[in-house]
Amino acid sequence: MPKTRDHNSLPSSNIPLGRRAVMGGILALASGIAYARQPKVSMPVLTKASFEDLVPGPFGNWQVISDGEVVLPPPDALRDRLYDNLVTRAYQAEGTPPIMALLAYNNQQDGVLQVHRPEVCYPVGGFQLSATERIDVPLEKGSVPANIFTAEAPGRIEQVMYFTRLGTAFPRSWLEQRIAVINANLAGDIPDGILMRVSVIGINQERAKPMLEQFTRAFISASPSRLQKLLVG
Repeated sequence: MPKTRDHNSLPSSNIPLGRRAVMGGILALASGIAYARQPKVSMPVLTKASFEDLVPGPFGNWQVISDGEVVLPPPDALRDRLYDNLVTRAYQAEGTPPIMALLAYNNQQDGVLQVHRPEVCYPVGGFQLSATERIDVPLEKGSVPANIFTAEAPGRIEQVMYFTRLGTAFPRSWLEQRIAVINANLAGDIPDGILMRVSVIGINQERAKPMLEQFTRAFISASPSRLQKLLVG
């Protein structure tokens, strides 16, 4: 029986040269578009020393007293990458309890590597949390979306306020954080991300809230312009 030729498997040599050139151009164009649309890191890496230098020491009525008993994120395989830049300090002004501050920054936040939210690390440290309240912290110009909650453990009650910035967004939940990363990726960026968390021990939330807001506003105002940009864009 004579062999029949499968017309769907004609050798490329049978395709006219002009058509092959057109097909090659189309494939090259598609590859170029795909490459151009790949998200790219929008911010350069910031060294640990450079980041620490940006964080204010004494400012206004506030003095640095120690790193304090700051609750750090739970250890895991990704922590060192999640927190390339991590600074913890405790500040105190006359007549006020110490305020603990934590700043964590990474120049790229993707679907895997993202800052831990305090609602995750505090329970791992043995704390029971109240419901999280959404607030807007007033700044000298505008305000920043933030969260506040109470964390309780035996012998310790801590009022915790924090905000996160990812790219141009200020997500207040894990879902909003994921959406912020996706939106940035669709716009062609791998966004940077920062967490600022402030907390105070031994007082109720009613008293702590204005104190933490005032501290945050003063801290950002006292920060160099580069840190201000990292914190609030």
